[in-house]
Amino acid sequence: MPGQDVIVIGAGPIGLATAMSLAGEGLGVTVLERDGEDFAAGPDAAARAWREWRRPGVSQFRQPHILLPAGTAVLRARLPRVTAELEESGALRCNIVAGAWGLPEIGGRRPGDERYDTLTARRPVLEAAFAAAAAATPGVSVRRNTEVTGLLTGTERITGRPHVTGVVTRDGEELRASLIVDAGGRNSPVGALLARLGGPPPVSERAEAGFVYYARTFRGADGTPPAQAAWPLVHHETVSTIVIPGDHGTWSLCLVVSGRDHALKALRDTAVWQRAAAVLPELAGRTDGEPITGVQVMAGLHSRIRRTVVEGRPVVTGLLHVGDAWAATDPQFGLGLSMGLAHAASLGDAVAKTGPQDTVELALRFDEITEQTVAPVHRRLREWDRHRFAEIDAAIAGRRYETDDPGWNLTNALDQAKLSDPDVLRAMAGVACMLDTPEHAFAAPGLLDKVGATGGGTAWSRPAPTRAEVLAAVGAA
Repeated sequence: MPGQDVIVIGAGPIGLATAMSLAGEGLGVTVLERDGEDFAAGPDAAARAWREWRRPGVSQFRQPHILLPAGTAVLRARLPRVTAELEESGALRCNIVAGAWGLPEIGGRRPGDERYDTLTARRPVLEAAFAAAAAATPGVSVRRNTEVTGLLTGTERITGRPHVTGVVTRDGEELRASLIVDAGGRNSPVGALLARLGGPPPVSERAEAGFVYYARTFRGADGTPPAQAAWPLVHHETVSTIVIPGDHGTWSLCLVVSGRDHALKALRDTAVWQRAAAVLPELAGRTDGEPITGVQVMAGLHSRIRRTVVEGRPVVTGLLHVGDAWAATDPQFGLGLSMGLAHAASLGDAVAKTGPQDTVELALRFDEITEQTVAPVHRRLREWDRHRFAEIDAAIAGRRYETDDPGWNLTNALDQAKLSDPDVLRAMAGVACMLDTPEHAFAAPGLLDKVGATGGGTAWSRPAPTRAEVLAAVGAA
């Protein structure tokens, strides 16, 4: 396939966003996807995508997810064709803070709240929009049923560091390009293929524990979803709940527990899940719709990061990782898709500056941009996970978790205060939606003083339910 500038491995949303971003710089991009089934846009695309499209290589294809305002902003600014396809397919327009407008403490909508607007849909619907946009983008070619099983190398650009020049497919075909981009997700095979080439390995970090997600998706009997939750994510002693709006009157509910909490493995049973949901006050009335899935379980989702620039030198040239192939996060905050889109846009910016041929400078520039944009978000999530697992472990042992980490204690206090003060709410939403950094959002004069005034504490504490009540509901007491 002569003449191609870039090969992207993986045709998920981030792979296609990367391809379209690079094609926008005038490059020819070939996307290689191991799953063979394509999806054709057309009438009833949303219904058909949910009902018919199969992506066996993506275990979370029908799991809940959300596109946050930061991700929507990237699409509107950089990939408007995707936005148009999403709107055409009936993606949901919603505002992340709208559920709190009716609370007397919040006082309704404010000017500027449009920054929390987003456009979201169930993942098959969203992927169909990306696929349709990519198919209509000049310079992008998508080849499905093409699994990458090896990497090709050429003359080293840095002594002792492999220089990747192409890929080998399952059928033995050799494809070459100036740049290879790994967008294969958290289970990408490219890391293992890179290890075969020798040279210094990337610096990898992987959390020792992971959360387990037990989710169900519902549809309103009359096509109408329940009222939007005041806040989508609520934490209890050892269970967190997520309420996720979807397209066409659908919504998803997710119960999140520690992978070490063996007493709650029974949540995979539908009846047990329903009993647990019944004692969680924020889910009241939200299980009354028509269930369109059983209990879907996601596990083994450990946070992980792979750094390919070590001590100022790339460990490989000609190959870059983007999105979850670079760093996978705890999904309960819903940041993965938006982080990946921001990362893809950053790669487009880096390539625009250096071109794809100067692979050393490109690796360094992309690493620098990554460290400035999405890496701090990943570090914050990793630190939060560490404390949350320790807190759950303590609760299982019947102890109260205590730490002198001011960041964790402040986060908890802000979380408890957010629905009691309009300024705290919007500061929290700015960080949660990836629109703002904590350093900027919480630096507003007097903001942190309000935390104490609204009763914010230094530990997760809710009036109900206790761990004992949840265990009793699932029959594990």
